[in-house]
Amino acid sequence: MSLKIGIVGLPNVGKSTLFNALLKKSQALSANYPFATIEPNVGIVPVPDHRLDELAKIYNPPSIIPATIEFVDIAGLVKNASKGEGLGNQFLSHIREVNAIVHVLREFGDDNVIHVEGRVDPTEDMKIITTELLLADLSALEKAKRPIKGAAPKEEVQRQAVIEKAYQAVESEDIAALQLLSEDEKALIRDINLLSLKPVIYVHNVDENQLAQPHPLPPGHIHVNAQLEAELSALTEEEQSEYLKDLGITQSGLDQVIQAGYEILNLMSFLTAGEKEVRAWTITRGTKAPQAAGEIHSDFESKFIRAEVINWQDLVNAGSWAEAKSKGQVRMEGKDYVVQDGDVVVIHHS
Repeated sequence: MSLKIGIVGLPNVGKSTLFNALLKKSQALSANYPFATIEPNVGIVPVPDHRLDELAKIYNPPSIIPATIEFVDIAGLVKNASKGEGLGNQFLSHIREVNAIVHVLREFGDDNVIHVEGRVDPTEDMKIITTELLLADLSALEKAKRPIKGAAPKEEVQRQAVIEKAYQAVESEDIAALQLLSEDEKALIRDINLLSLKPVIYVHNVDENQLAQPHPLPPGHIHVNAQLEAELSALTEEEQSEYLKDLGITQSGLDQVIQAGYEILNLMSFLTAGEKEVRAWTITRGTKAPQAAGEIHSDFESKFIRAEVINWQDLVNAGSWAEAKSKGQVRMEGKDYVVQDGDVVVIHHS
C-alpha cells in the first residue's frame, strides 16, 4: 500500500529540518527493508513497531521489514499562494498528490531565523495555510461546476449536487461540514482531490526547554523540536533513549509524527513471521483476510482459501508457532474474517 504524507508550512518554520531528521532516521537503521530517498525532497521512513523485534527473537531471521510511509518536503507556502504568489500553484499541486498533511507551526524563538511574517504566532500561521488551501479548493470546485441541461445522466446530477454542497462549505470556511460528506459523496468528487478533505497533523516546532513541560495541545497536535530530532537521528537507539530520558521525554517527536500519520489515515499492520523474515504489512482498518493477503501477493487474494491467525503477543508468549498451535491459540479464519492490528498471519491459497 503506497502512503504519502506532505510536510507543509510557511517558510523558515522547520519543515526541512524535520524532513531531514526523518530521512536520517531511515538511513541510520540497519534492518533490511526497502527505504530510499526517491528525490531530494521525498523519502521513505519506517513505522516504529516493537512487535517485530519481539517476533524476531523467536525466528532470528536475516531480515526485519517494518511498514513504511513516504514523506514529501513541500516548499514553503506563503500568503496568496492560491493566487500564484511564491510558486504557489506548483506547491499546491504537490499537496494534492499526498494522502495526508503534516502542518509544521513555528513556536521556537531564534533571531537568526527570520519569520516570513515578521513574528512568531502559530495560530496566525495556521490560519494563513488553511486559508490558502481553502481558496485553492474554491477555485478547483468552481472549475468543476457544470450546468445541468435536459436529461443529464443521474451520476452527473448527483456529482454536481455534491460539488455545490462542497463549494458552500468551503466558501463558508466550514471544514466540519465538508468532513460530514458521506463516503459515496466523497467518491463522486474524488477526482477534484480537495485539499481541505485531507487529514492533518499539526506539529508545533518548539524550543528544547518546552519539551519537558509542554503546554496542552488538542488531539492531532504534537510538540517537536526539529533541530533536536535531527541531532537524535544520528545517534544509536540506545543513545537516543538515554538522551530522551535525561530530557524527561518517553518518545521521540519523530516516532510520534510517524505513528500519528499512520493512525490518521486509519491504517494498521498485520504481521508475517518466519525464518526468512519478520515483516509488517500495511492495511486499512476493517480489511478482510483475502484483501490483506493481496498485500503480500496479488495472487493470494484471488486464490485465497483460508488464513491461520494468532495475536503476536500470544505467539511471543508461546515461544514458537508449534507450541501456540498445540495450545489451540492458532485459529483458522475464512474469507469474512476482518484482520486485526497485530495479527500474525499465514495465508493458505490454491
